[in-house]
Amino acid sequence: MKIAIGSDHAGFALKQRLTERLLALGHEVVDLGTDAPEPPVDYPDFCFPVAERVARGEVERGVVLGGSGIGEAIAANKVAGVRASVDSNVLALGGRTNDHESAVRWLDVWLTTPFEGGRHVPRLRKIAEYEAAHSLGG
Repeated sequence: MKIAIGSDHAGFALKQRLTERLLALGHEVVDLGTDAPEPPVDYPDFCFPVAERVARGEVERGVVLGGSGIGEAIAANKVAGVRASVDSNVLALGGRTNDHESAVRWLDVWLTTPFEGGRHVPRLRKIAEYEAAHSLGG
Protein backbone atom coordinates (compact mmCIF):
# COMPACT_ATOMS: atom_id res chain seq x y z
CA MET A 1 0.00 0.00 0.00
CA LYS A 2 1.19 3.54 -0.71
CA ILE A 3 0.95 5.70 2.43
CA ALA A 4 1.76 9.40 2.87
CA ILE A 5 3.10 10.52 6.25
CA GLY A 6 3.73 13.97 7.67
CA SER A 7 4.41 15.54 11.04
CA ASP A 8 5.33 18.70 12.81
CA HIS A 9 8.38 18.91 15.09
CA ALA A 10 6.53 17.28 18.03
CA GLY A 11 5.66 14.22 15.95
CA PHE A 12 9.02 13.92 14.17
CA ALA A 13 10.49 11.08 16.27
CA LEU A 14 7.23 9.14 16.05
CA LYS A 15 7.14 9.70 12.29
CA GLN A 16 10.58 8.13 12.03
CA ARG A 17 9.46 5.09 14.03
CA LEU A 18 6.19 4.60 12.13
CA THR A 19 7.98 5.01 8.81
CA GLU A 20 10.34 2.20 9.83
CA ARG A 21 7.35 0.02 10.68
CA LEU A 22 5.53 0.77 7.43
CA LEU A 23 8.63 -0.02 5.38
CA ALA A 24 9.21 -3.25 7.34
CA LEU A 25 5.65 -4.28 6.48
CA GLY A 26 6.37 -3.71 2.78
CA HIS A 27 4.44 -0.46 2.30
CA GLU A 28 5.62 2.40 0.11
CA VAL A 29 6.00 5.56 2.20
CA VAL A 30 5.73 9.12 0.87
CA ASP A 31 7.36 11.29 3.55
CA LEU A 32 6.03 14.85 3.34
CA GLY A 33 8.11 16.21 6.22
CA THR A 34 9.08 17.74 8.52
CA ASP A 35 12.65 16.60 8.24
CA ALA A 36 13.92 17.47 11.74
CA PRO A 37 12.68 17.96 15.31
CA GLU A 38 13.84 21.59 15.26
CA PRO A 39 12.92 24.33 14.57
CA PRO A 40 9.27 24.25 15.58
CA VAL A 41 6.92 24.14 12.58
CA ASP A 42 3.15 24.32 12.11
CA TYR A 43 1.31 21.00 11.75
CA PRO A 44 -1.20 22.21 9.09
CA ASP A 45 1.74 22.69 6.71
CA PHE A 46 2.28 18.91 6.80
CA CYS A 47 -1.24 17.60 7.45
CA PHE A 48 -2.88 19.33 4.48
CA PRO A 49 -0.48 17.83 1.89
CA VAL A 50 -0.94 14.33 3.35
CA ALA A 51 -4.74 14.67 3.31
CA GLU A 52 -4.75 16.15 -0.19
CA ARG A 53 -2.78 13.21 -1.58
CA VAL A 54 -5.26 10.80 0.02
CA ALA A 55 -8.23 12.77 -1.35
CA ARG A 56 -6.75 12.82 -4.88
CA GLY A 57 -6.07 9.07 -4.74
CA GLU A 58 -2.30 9.51 -5.11
CA VAL A 59 -1.87 7.38 -1.98
CA GLU A 60 -4.26 4.90 -0.40
CA ARG A 61 -3.90 6.21 3.15
CA GLY A 62 -2.20 8.87 5.22
CA VAL A 63 -0.68 9.31 8.65
CA VAL A 64 -0.44 12.72 10.34
CA LEU A 65 1.48 13.28 13.55
CA GLY A 66 2.01 16.09 16.01
CA GLY A 67 2.00 16.65 19.74
CA SER A 68 -1.47 15.30 20.52
CA GLY A 69 -2.93 14.19 17.18
CA ILE A 70 -6.00 16.35 17.79
CA GLY A 71 -5.06 19.40 15.74
CA GLU A 72 -3.63 17.12 13.10
CA ALA A 73 -6.95 15.27 12.77
CA ILE A 74 -8.85 18.56 12.61
CA ALA A 75 -6.55 19.84 9.86
CA ALA A 76 -6.74 16.63 7.83
CA ASN A 77 -10.52 16.57 8.13
CA LYS A 78 -10.73 19.98 6.43
CA VAL A 79 -9.85 18.25 3.14
CA ALA A 80 -12.97 16.96 1.39
CA GLY A 81 -13.03 13.18 1.21
CA VAL A 82 -10.71 12.66 4.15
CA ARG A 83 -11.74 10.93 7.36
CA ALA A 84 -9.17 11.20 10.13
CA SER A 85 -10.98 9.10 12.74
CA VAL A 86 -12.08 5.54 13.45
CA ASP A 87 -12.75 3.60 10.20
CA SER A 88 -10.59 6.20 8.50
CA ASN A 89 -8.35 6.81 5.54
CA VAL A 90 -6.04 9.03 7.62
CA LEU A 91 -4.59 8.11 11.02
CA ALA A 92 -3.75 10.93 13.45
CA LEU A 93 -1.55 10.29 16.48
CA GLY A 94 0.37 12.37 18.98
CA GLY A 95 4.05 12.04 19.73
CA ARG A 96 3.50 13.47 23.21
CA THR A 97 0.46 11.30 23.98
CA ASN A 98 1.64 7.90 22.68
CA ASP A 99 4.81 5.96 23.39
CA HIS A 100 6.30 4.53 20.23
CA GLU A 101 5.27 0.94 20.84
CA SER A 102 1.65 1.91 21.55
CA ALA A 103 1.64 3.98 18.38
CA VAL A 104 2.98 1.01 16.40
CA ARG A 105 0.13 -1.11 17.78
CA TRP A 106 -2.41 1.57 16.78
CA LEU A 107 -0.83 1.68 13.32
CA ASP A 108 -1.00 -2.10 12.95
CA VAL A 109 -4.67 -2.21 14.00
CA TRP A 110 -5.50 0.65 11.63
CA LEU A 111 -3.73 -1.05 8.72
CA THR A 112 -5.34 -4.44 9.24
CA THR A 113 -8.91 -3.47 10.11
CA PRO A 114 -11.05 -3.46 6.97
CA PHE A 115 -13.68 -0.81 6.35
CA GLU A 116 -16.86 -2.13 7.92
CA GLY A 117 -19.15 -0.73 5.22
CA GLY A 118 -22.80 -1.45 5.93
CA ARG A 119 -24.49 1.28 7.93
CA HIS A 120 -21.46 3.54 7.52
CA VAL A 121 -21.80 3.85 3.74
CA PRO A 122 -24.94 6.04 3.69
CA ARG A 123 -23.54 8.14 6.52
CA LEU A 124 -20.31 8.77 4.66
CA ARG A 125 -22.34 9.59 1.54
CA LYS A 126 -24.23 12.23 3.55
CA ILE A 127 -20.95 13.74 4.70
CA ALA A 128 -19.63 13.84 1.12
CA GLU A 129 -22.88 15.42 -0.12
CA TYR A 130 -22.66 18.04 2.63
CA GLU A 131 -19.04 18.79 1.75
CA ALA A 132 -19.99 19.26 -1.91
CA ALA A 133 -23.04 21.41 -1.20
CA HIS A 134 -21.46 23.59 1.46
CA SER A 135 -17.98 24.16 0.11
CA LEU A 136 -16.77 27.66 0.85
CA GLY A 137 -14.67 27.85 -2.27
CA GLY A 138 -11.05 26.94 -1.89
